[in-house]
Amino acid sequence: MVNLKRVKTVKNGVRGTGPVLYWMSRDQRVSDNWALLYALEIAEDYNQPLLVVFNITNRFLGATWRQYDFMLNGLKRTEKRFRELNIPFTVLIGEPETTLPNFIRLNKTGHLVMDFDPLRIKRAWQSRISALVNIPTDIVDAHNTIPCFVASEKEEFSAATFRFKVRKLLPEFMDTFPPIVKQYGKSSSQQINWAAVTKALKVDHSVRAIDWIVPGEKGAWNTLEKFISEKARTYAAKRNDPNEKSVSGLSPYLHFGHISAQRVALEINARLKKDEHTEAFLEELIVRRELADNFCYYNDNYDSMSGFRKWAVDSLNEHRGDEREYLYTTDQLEYAATHDSLWNAAQNQMVYGGTMPGYMRMYWAKKILEWSDSPEEAMKIAIYLNDKYQLDGRDPCGYTGCAWSVGGIHDRPWRSRNIYGKIRYMNRAGCERKFDVDRYIVAIDQIKK
Repeated sequence: MVNLKRVKTVKNGVRGTGPVLYWMSRDQRVSDNWALLYALEIAEDYNQPLLVVFNITNRFLGATWRQYDFMLNGLKRTEKRFRELNIPFTVLIGEPETTLPNFIRLNKTGHLVMDFDPLRIKRAWQSRISALVNIPTDIVDAHNTIPCFVASEKEEFSAATFRFKVRKLLPEFMDTFPPIVKQYGKSSSQQINWAAVTKALKVDHSVRAIDWIVPGEKGAWNTLEKFISEKARTYAAKRNDPNEKSVSGLSPYLHFGHISAQRVALEINARLKKDEHTEAFLEELIVRRELADNFCYYNDNYDSMSGFRKWAVDSLNEHRGDEREYLYTTDQLEYAATHDSLWNAAQNQMVYGGTMPGYMRMYWAKKILEWSDSPEEAMKIAIYLNDKYQLDGRDPCGYTGCAWSVGGIHDRPWRSRNIYGKIRYMNRAGCERKFDVDRYIVAIDQIKK
């Protein structure tokens, strides 16, 4: 049974006579998916088949072919899993507030289940769709270990305040996932013509796809296995050294929902001893990652200066007129044409590789603040570049990371200095004390070639 605390009812409505519909969006997987499991429970209760639909829009928050290619290849693998389970899976193309209500009416859908997502655009879609249909409609948080709307009822000030609530609630929500059994005698669907889907999409192809990472559930599991066997035991000591490559590499998979964060936590707890390394990793996976969802869910201005705390806004405004030694345009930053070879390397790693280590992301974003003519412009540029090139862009963690770097979200005031005000400062000298900067720059130069 799915813990009903994971479920948020949007509309009671009148149950239709047709199948239950699961609108898969944020959690693009079959295994360990509470939303799918909940939809299956409802279908069994009413002795109705389950349909699963995925809706693709032509444009989504600056995503390019790089992100669409990764997503589509993951969905191809998801379709195969659904066919093995005899669960019909359909792809729709267009604006969801048009495609979904039409699909619901055509299929006489009895009940609608949707993925939880804290981003404004997703919540707006869900709100408009629920207003256009009159059937029972629920949202299930299958993305967070603790449902976002249960973990806290307000925007949290810091990781410290959120961590206390997480530790209290975590035992209840670290339950095991039941298996999904094959559906017999319900319904079947035709195989999706993925070539036609790709051809129909009008997507920005200016950023090439990535070939070094395998999308889908199997790729995610292989990456988790490699982390557990090769990297987890040194995570706390080496995670901030980009040369060591000790981070998990799971971020793109978590973003697209190819693996459950709860499943990752369960595997870590079951297979590794509790020490500083597992504690540091679970802090990032659960506390910090789910704090980002909390920020975006309760703060509608998560992607602008309007979402910063008053102390940060006041401090940045006090230093708005400070002289900048360097000022770069968006194009100069995008093409890594700054005076700082370390920053250029980080930008190139993102442009050519689709990813950037967490420590370098912080340095990268803070330098954008330092080299922009205003904090508003810095946020705009950081989000634009992050969402265009990162596989895991357009994500609460990305928006929160930019807001932390530029606006001190979840941080405290520091000693005031030029441009930054009381926002935490980072510089190249600090990086040089932590890792071999020259080695990192040389390695990224090889990626470009």
